[in-house]
Amino acid sequence: MKIFIRLCFAVFILMIGASFQKANTLKGTWQFCGGFFNGKRNAAPKEYTLQRKYTAINYEANMLEKGQKPYKYETGNYKLLADTCLETQTFSAQPSKLKGISVHYAYIMRHDTLVLRAKLPNGFVEEDYWKRVK
Repeated sequence: MKIFIRLCFAVFILMIGASFQKANTLKGTWQFCGGFFNGKRNAAPKEYTLQRKYTAINYEANMLEKGQKPYKYETGNYKLLADTCLETQTFSAQPSKLKGISVHYAYIMRHDTLVLRAKLPNGFVEEDYWKRVK
């Protein structure tokens, strides 16, 4: 009986430890569902959807409008380190001062939601919520 209790306790400890481990990749498709920009609520657009497709080391951001082809507006590389996601933009469809600059995001995974928080190089504070769709 004591062996059984010790085994159950060991399994419980392993499960707790595993639940707090960080992901080593963001691989999948994520949809923007809102956030905050400089402390003000930033709702997800209703007219179109913003999605990011992450591979093991890269991402591609697209705007999806009903009846239209996906519009690629950004690509980049990323790396996860402990609780930090380093993103470096390699392409932007709009003029961007972030191209080639690594932005340090604090990231948290909550079930199927990715939360990215950063103070951008221009001083603005961003907090985005992305829901996994694939």
